Amino acid sequence: MKREIIQTSDGSSTIYIKDLDEHYHSKHGAIQEAYHVFLKSGFFPFLKNNKIEELSILEIGLGTGLNAFITFIEAENLELKVRYDGVEAYPVSMEEVKLLNYVEELKVLDKQSIFLQMHESEWETYQFISENFQLKKRKQFFDEIENINTFNLIYFDAFGARVQPELWEVSIFQKMYNALKANGVLVTYAAKGSVRRAMQEVGFEVERLPGPPGKREMLRAVKKG
Repeated sequence: MKREIIQTSDGSSTIYIKDLDEHYHSKHGAIQEAYHVFLKSGFFPFLKNNKIEELSILEIGLGTGLNAFITFIEAENLELKVRYDGVEAYPVSMEEVKLLNYVEELKVLDKQSIFLQMHESEWETYQFISENFQLKKRKQFFDEIENINTFNLIYFDAFGARVQPELWEVSIFQKMYNALKANGVLVTYAAKGSVRRAMQEVGFEVERLPGPPGKREMLRAVKKG
């Protein structure tokens, strides 16, 4: 399906799939959404509530690499060790990557090479993006994930249930629950009642949080230890 680069309301770019009428990030602001959902509602609260030496993160839908990139930036500021797995069945091309303006919009021109390195790095093996940040890109479908008690935090950033309802079912959230360590956290932009109930069915404790610009609510789920 044809993908095109468009600009969102905060000036940052995203990818739009016309055939699905679906965006990789919110049209109300790609960077704003990424920070609100995954950093401010997941990354920072987890670190505040848990003392750990290394944070392990699983991203469901690596896509443009924006979530991984802003996590890298914030982890470097904190001098935090991070092991980051990004799952993506349909990788973005380097031609598309070079059209994304995240480095400019985040005002981190000195990290242009890092953003490109993330996309150019080898798949299926951990690569050191920096001394403290390891990235493993995994080309697989979400229903193929078989990790057990591996991750502290999951960024669940799949395409919406409107276009891919099979990614938001009980069977997928069971895999997410299994993949998390005790007291692990999953955050997602989604807020549908069916999604919340699917999370609860597999054992998550779920709370509604204020959503990013353009969205009233989002969900955060915890695997209680």
